Amino acid sequence: MVREAFKEDLYELLNLYLFLHEKDIPEDTKHLQYTWNTIIEDKNHHIIVNEINGKIISSCVCVIIPNLTRNVRPYAFIENVVTNGLYRGKGYATECLDYAKEIAIKNNCYKMMLLTGAKEKGILDFYKKAGYNSTDKTAFIQWL
Repeated sequence: MVREAFKEDLYELLNLYLFLHEKDIPEDTKHLQYTWNTIIEDKNHHIIVNEINGKIISSCVCVIIPNLTRNVRPYAFIENVVTNGLYRGKGYATECLDYAKEIAIKNNCYKMMLLTGAKEKGILDFYKKAGYNSTDKTAFIQWL
């Protein structure tokens, strides 16, 4: 079942992120709780999860960004697309991305975009199959 995350999903989500690029689950600090509360209460920040039998097995983040161009239409940014390694290749992340697209359409977004650090052909093909292309824009990143 695909849905938006609930406040109670924090630790299960943090465990899922170990399949992304995280090495550890962050300590349960006031900063972590503050950040989680800020995210979960932000109407433009959507953490989408896909669960099976009550276990979160895939997720992505969709942030709606207000914008003054394109007839004052917002755009959506997708981040942290991840699936538990035991469940990959079964369409769960695609279902999360489809849900994100529904959110973007409902919010009158004119585009959706995502960045990936992946170089593997299979992952890049996954994003292409999901409707994204790598030819319209060039991405630059400055790590801080």
